Amino acid sequence: MNILILNGSPRPGGETAQMVEVFRSAAEAAGHTVTALNVCRMNIHGCLACEFCHGKGQGSCVQQDDMQEIYRLLPETDMLVLASPIYYHNMSGQLKCAIDRFYAALYPEAPERLKKAAMFLSSGDPDVYDGARFSFEGDFLGYLGLEDLGVYTNHDPERFEKLRRMAAAL
Repeated sequence: MNILILNGSPRPGGETAQMVEVFRSAAEAAGHTVTALNVCRMNIHGCLACEFCHGKGQGSCVQQDDMQEIYRLLPETDMLVLASPIYYHNMSGQLKCAIDRFYAALYPEAPERLKKAAMFLSSGDPDVYDGARFSFEGDFLGYLGLEDLGVYTNHDPERFEKLRRMAAAL
């Protein structure tokens, strides 16, 4: 299985990065191919709402930035993991910017192989995950019909073991 992780945390050693690393390591040990991209270190511009991708571009974005790397990986991706700290009751702006650019990648339909999704979230407060969950559930599970492999947070003391088990069960 090809797994793409989009890490929206600018902190290389933070809680989000720890969850990404535990999952990545366990998934690779189980024989899966994992590509983890830190979108905070990439040059990804916001969607221009120009509709080029839904017209003349036929699914390709007019902007030529680092989002092209994500576009290149998506057709071969079986599972998508969104990982982010919570900033102002939602995922980081860097990750949200990349997600907004999925608009082009989903035209005229989602990549055929993409079937599963999971979300890793971290915050200082256990009661601020609703905004990120809403986006995950609506945009990825509902709209794309992806299988929900769970939302994992740093407030679960067993999160690392749960991530290892999920990776081994893929």
